[in-house]
Amino acid sequence: MNREQLIQFVRDQYGLDEEYLWLKFPNYAVFRHRENNKWFALIMDVPKNKIGLDGNEIIDIVDFKCDPLLIGSLICEDGIYPAYHMSKASWVTVALDGSADEEKIKRLLDMSFEMTAAKKGKKKNES
Repeated sequence: MNREQLIQFVRDQYGLDEEYLWLKFPNYAVFRHRENNKWFALIMDVPKNKIGLDGNEIIDIVDFKCDPLLIGSLICEDGIYPAYHMSKASWVTVALDGSADEEKIKRLLDMSFEMTAAKKGKKKNES
């Protein structure tokens, strides 16, 4: 999955468009919930060495919020790395260069979306 495919998938799946928040980083795209403004995906283009790969070539990556219990095993998989720019305790970075499994990216996106969604209030008991 590449950057354009991920953006289109988020639009189709969640009905949300990406936001470009920084003039200094015009290719950094944020996806966030409408109701609470919490981010669930951050797409960036960074030099490969920023995520631990060899070289300075620019690579597209995406950060997802993740269950901290899964991070240790996830970063052992192809294309998944400790979070770049976000907390390594609760986020992971995925390369958008075809090295990560597309279905895994979709599952991580769903997890991130759910983890950052507004919490539903408790229902009051009706008498």
